[in-house]
Order: sequence, then structure tokens, then C-alpha cells
Amino acid sequence: MAFDIDKYTETSTKVAWQDLDFSDFREHPLPEGTLRSLRYMCDIEYHTVCYLRDMLVTPSHKDEDVTAFMTMWNREEFWHGEALAAVLAEHDVIVDFDELKATRLKLGWKDRLDPVKQSLLGNIVGSGFIAVHMIWGAANEWSAVAAYNRLADLEAHPVLAELLRRIAKQEARHVAFYATQARERLAKSKKAQVLARFALKNFWGPVGSGVMTDAEVKHVMGHLMGGPDGRREAAKIDAHIARMPGLDGLTIVQDALDARGIAA
Repeated sequence: MAFDIDKYTETSTKVAWQDLDFSDFREHPLPEGTLRSLRYMCDIEYHTVCYLRDMLVTPSHKDEDVTAFMTMWNREEFWHGEALAAVLAEHDVIVDFDELKATRLKLGWKDRLDPVKQSLLGNIVGSGFIAVHMIWGAANEWSAVAAYNRLADLEAHPVLAELLRRIAKQEARHVAFYATQARERLAKSKKAQVLARFALKNFWGPVGSGVMTDAEVKHVMGHLMGGPDGRREAAKIDAHIARMPGLDGLTIVQDALDARGIAA
């Protein structure tokens, strides 16, 4: 593997933000639309533990490198949530863990059944499931990198931009792991290619779409991926995915935008 998992686990750390002057947000507050997107991102970062939970009942948890990565990944994503929550707090938007728990509880049986479904699917599919998990993760992380960098460009607030680019830099390392694993596993198995293509085409949705309301998903997608510049970013993500073995021609991100009526 081109990705050095040992180096990654040794250098993994929480994103730093204490050196940034967050008091600047009091003098130059962020607009409502940006705060709404940041709240969405914050909530989803805190929900990462649920994705880890679901993974632990699939064949992925038996792979040593995947388990090591996912452990560090979950830790880093939690601190992304903490950093974003600190920005929101400067705007008197308090992220309450009871509210996050309530959001999860509103999913009801869907949330409770997810680990069961993942376990059954993983054991039926076998080792090919890991390839699907890896390309799915890569698609999500490419989306995250694009989202953080895009919001940094759109808002151009020096403190926010620096924080978001630091988060994006860590997300880029996540991309490197997922993409390396996906590429090699897909290249070795036509069955995995078929499964991955089917799963992405039929079931993939924007990160957070299984947790947040449709209105919030549409807001964030429109805010970050709407218009010509946003569509170009979406096309770049699709191009990354389409270069994977057996996945040429997929346009899942652009399809998700079209399905939600996000203007180009």
C-alpha cells in the first residue's frame, strides 16, 4: 500500500485551533447561512462514532490496517466537531450533546437496525464489502475536503479560513487512506467493482443525508456546491471516483445535486 499506516497512526493528532484568535468572530461575525452550514458540519463530525459503530460489525474490522485507521479517524473527526463547536459558541450557538442524542433518537428503528443491516450485508458479500466500504469512505472524504475548502473560499474570513483549511488537511489524509485501499481492492476483484458501482449509484447520498433533515442537506449542498464554481467542485469529486477501477462514468455527486434541484 502506498499509504503508510504506521506513520499515520504515529502522527495522528487533534486539529489545533487554540492559537487562533476566535474573539475576532465577535467583531466580525459570520452570516446566518454560513453558521447554518457550520452547524451541519459540526453535527455530522460528532456523528462519526455511529459510522465507526456500524463498521465494527462488518468484515472491515478484521483488517488490521483498516481498524488502526478507523480508530485514529474517529478521534480526529471528533476534534473537528469540537473545533467547529467552538466557532459556533462565539456566535452564541451552543452545540448541546442532548440535542445530538435527540437527533439520533429521532431516527428510531433506522438507527438501531443499521448495525444489523451492515453486519448481514457484510457477511453475505464477504471480503468484497471492504472494497465498497473503502470507496464509499473515499467519496465521503473527497466531499468533506471540497466542502471545507469551498466554505473557506466563500467566506474569506481569515480565522475561519485557517481553521477550515487545517481540518481539510486532515481530511485529505483520510482520503489518501480510503482511496489507496479502494483502488487496490477494486483492481483485484471484478465482483467488488460490480458491488461498489451498484452501491454508489443506488444508495450513496451527501454526507449527513441519513441523519439531517432534507431541508438542511439542501441548504448545505446549495451553499457549497451550487452555481458554476460549486458544480466544478462536484465534478472534480465525481472525476476522482470515476478513475477508480470499474467505476468510470459515475456522477453520484452531480446526480445528488440534480435530485435536490441545486442550480448549476
